[in-house]
Amino acid sequence: MKKNVTHKILEAHLVEGQLVPGTEIAITIDQTLLQDATGTLALLEFEAFGLDRVKVGLAAQYVDHNLLQTDNKNADDHKFLQTAAARYGIHFSKPGNGVSHQVHMERFGVPGKTLLGSDSHTPGAAGVSVLGIGAGGLDVALAMAGSPYYLTCPKVLGVTLTGSLPDWVSAKDVVLEMLRRYDVKGCVGMIIEYSGPGVASLSATDRETIGNMGTETGATTSIFPSDERTREYLEAQGRGAAWVRLAADEGAEYDERTEIDLSQLEPLIAKPSSPGNVVPVREVAGIKVNQAIVGSSVNSSFRDLMVAAKMLEGRRVHAEVNFHVNPGSRQVIENVAQQGGLISFLTSGARVHEPGCQGCIGMGQAPGTGEVSLRTFPRNFPGRSGTQDDKVYLCSPETATAAAISGVITDPRDLAQEMTYPRIEDPKKYIIDERSIIFPSDGLRETAVVTGPNIKPLPALDALPETLAAEVVLKTGDNISTDAIMPAGNKVLPLRSNIEAISEYVFSAVDPGFAQEARTRGTVVVIGGVNYGQGSSREHAALAPRFLGVRAKIVKSFARIHKTNLCNFGILPLTFKDPADYDKITEGMQVVLRDIRGRIARGDRDIPVDVDGKTIMTVLDVSDRQRQHLLAGGTLNYVRKQIGAKQNS
Repeated sequence: MKKNVTHKILEAHLVEGQLVPGTEIAITIDQTLLQDATGTLALLEFEAFGLDRVKVGLAAQYVDHNLLQTDNKNADDHKFLQTAAARYGIHFSKPGNGVSHQVHMERFGVPGKTLLGSDSHTPGAAGVSVLGIGAGGLDVALAMAGSPYYLTCPKVLGVTLTGSLPDWVSAKDVVLEMLRRYDVKGCVGMIIEYSGPGVASLSATDRETIGNMGTETGATTSIFPSDERTREYLEAQGRGAAWVRLAADEGAEYDERTEIDLSQLEPLIAKPSSPGNVVPVREVAGIKVNQAIVGSSVNSSFRDLMVAAKMLEGRRVHAEVNFHVNPGSRQVIENVAQQGGLISFLTSGARVHEPGCQGCIGMGQAPGTGEVSLRTFPRNFPGRSGTQDDKVYLCSPETATAAAISGVITDPRDLAQEMTYPRIEDPKKYIIDERSIIFPSDGLRETAVVTGPNIKPLPALDALPETLAAEVVLKTGDNISTDAIMPAGNKVLPLRSNIEAISEYVFSAVDPGFAQEARTRGTVVVIGGVNYGQGSSREHAALAPRFLGVRAKIVKSFARIHKTNLCNFGILPLTFKDPADYDKITEGMQVVLRDIRGRIARGDRDIPVDVDGKTIMTVLDVSDRQRQHLLAGGTLNYVRKQIGAKQNS
C-alpha cells in the first residue's frame, strides 16, 4: 500500500497494535519535552519510579511559562527543575532562553522522530517534520522512563496545498482557515498531514506555526514532509547532518482529504472567545484596538518578528495602543537585532520582552477592562488573558502590526498604498546560541535535587470502590476548556507543584464555590457537554479535581488529552449513550454506579448510572490497559504496583 508520512513514522515506532483508526496503539518515543508549568509535577512522577536516569533518546526541560518571580515559588521551582534535570540526564533550558517549541525546533528537532511533550502545542515540531504529540505530564514521565506511549490510532486528514501565499497573508492565515473549516473539535481523532506543491512555498517556521495551532482543531498532531526547505532550515541552524528526506508515496491514501489554494487566502482573524470563531479581517475592520502582541507560543520566529519590525520602520505605534513583542528564543532576538529589527521595535515604541510565553498563559500582559487585544497567540479562551470578560482576537503578525500602527483592526492589505509588503527571507546561517542550555553530563549525575517549600509530595489516591455513590456538584456546557477547569495566570501557575493549594482554584472561573462544595460532599460527579476539556495538556485539570473528590465525569464528548489525563488519575470518563440524558441531570442530584469495579474489570462498555433513582446509560470507551489503571485509582498506583511486583520476583 502507498504510505503517507504519518503512517511511515508510526510504523517505524509501532510496538503494540495495528494502524487501525479507533484502536489503541503504542509507539516508542525518541524525545520528550517538559515545560515548567507542567514539568515540576512530571518530574515528581518520574522520581516516583525510582530510576537513576532517563531512558529516552533525548529529554529536555524548558522554563518558559512561570517567568515572573513575584515571590519565592517560581524561583524555587526553577531550582528544582534544574537540579533534577542535572541528576537524571535531561537538557535544561534556563529562564529567558525561550519558548520550548521554538528552542526545541532550533536545537533538537530531527525529521521522522517522535516527540512527546507536556504541552498541547508540541505539534509545532511539524516545522521540522517531527511527529510531536501533546500529552499529560504523567505520560511524558512514563516515556522518560522508557515506556511506550499509548494512544488511540488516529485517522489521517490529508490537506493538499496548492499555489503560494499572496502579499499580506501568512502561515497564521493558513491555520486560521483550517479552524474556519473544522472549528475546535472537527479534527478530534485525526492527524493532519500537509502535502502538495504549495508546501514548498512554506518555510520551516511557517510550518511550525501551522502545526502549533493545529492543536486548536482538536487534532492529535500535524505533520509536514521533510524536503529541501527543511534541509535549508537545519543547515542554517548548523544541524544539516540531522536532515533526512521524508515524503508520502505517490498516490498515498488518506482517510479524509481537503485542499487549500494558498493563493486564494485572505487575512483571517478569530474573534472572541474561541480559536474557531474565524472570519475575514475585513468583516471586523475598524474596531478600536488597545493592545497588540506579536510572538509567544506561536509566531515568535525570526520571520514573524522581522515582518513586524519592517512594517514599523520609520513609524510609531498608535498613541492609544500598547504593542508587545515576545521573542520565541534568545537566538531569535539576537538574529532580529543583527538585521536591525530590534532598533525598529525600540524606536517605534514597542515593548520588547524576554523570550517566553508571557501573556499566552496569562502571565502578565493582561488587557484593561473592556479593551480589545489582538494577539498572534494560539488561544483566546474566556479569561485566559487574565482579564475577565476579555476581548481577545487571534491573528497574524501582519494583522496585529497593522492594528498597532492604525489603532483599529485593519486588513493589512490596506497598507499596500503606504508600504511595500516585507517578504522576509530566513538567514542562510543563523547566529546560533545554545549557551543557556545545560547539557547532560556524567559530572552532573551526583547533583542533589533541591526541593523548595513550594513543592509538595504527590497526593495519595485510593483505588476505585466496588460501588461509587456521589453527588452532582457542577453541570457545565459545551467546549469547556482546561483553563475553565484549572486556570492559569500569575496567581495560580506558581502552585503547580502543590496540589492541595492549587485545588482551591478548580472551576473557580465557572463556580467560585466549587472547591468548598466538593470537599463538603466528599465524592462528586461533574456533568459536561461536547468537547469537554479542550485546550491545554495540563494534568492538573484532572489531578486537582480528583484531590477534591471528583471520581467521575459524565459528558457528551471529551477532548483527547483531558480524557487520557482523567484515566491517569482514576476519574471515570463516561459519555452519555443518549445525549438527551444530559438535560435530565441537574446539580444536587445523587448518582450511584453499582458494581462499578466488577463492570470495569469485566470489560463492560455500557455503564448504567442511577440518577436520583432513575437509570441512564453511559459509555466507558477506554482500553483494557486504561481499565486496569482506573481500577487501581490511577496510572501511578498501577505502575508502582508493577514495579514492586518485579522487584519482589
